[in-house]
Amino acid sequence: MRLSTKSRYGLRAMFDIAYNCGPEPSQIQDISRRQQISPRYLEQIFQNLKRAGLLKSKRGPQGGYVLARKPDEITVLEILNATEQDVLLVDCDGITPKKKRRKMECPFEGNCVTQLVWAEANALLGTLFGEMTLQNLCQRAQTMGIKTEIDK
Repeated sequence: MRLSTKSRYGLRAMFDIAYNCGPEPSQIQDISRRQQISPRYLEQIFQNLKRAGLLKSKRGPQGGYVLARKPDEITVLEILNATEQDVLLVDCDGITPKKKRRKMECPFEGNCVTQLVWAEANALLGTLFGEMTLQNLCQRAQTMGIKTEIDK
């Protein structure tokens, strides 16, 4: 599986907001500078995150972006699902989410032992990403000694 830059940058940006700003609005230029991501690209990614109910935006001089929920309530899986079309290792794992279709039908459907491998791997990744929250990432960053902009 190779995640797109949208999901990788989206996760980094959401972490950045949680770690550096807390409940205060964060401006796109600041996130862009800290994470070295184009502001225009961040705006595109943030539209998906807002649509998924993970981010809110505030207009005006004190405006910016804030998390829609607490960091311990937003999972990595939610962020990846908001930015990726599918979070699957392969298209033919035999299990498809309700709202999504496979890109192609597998000619070995129900007759392929490797489908079970992919389905199990997808389930394990889903569990891992579904249990990991932005709060967990913030705690890991503190353990790693990553300074917030306020600490620098």
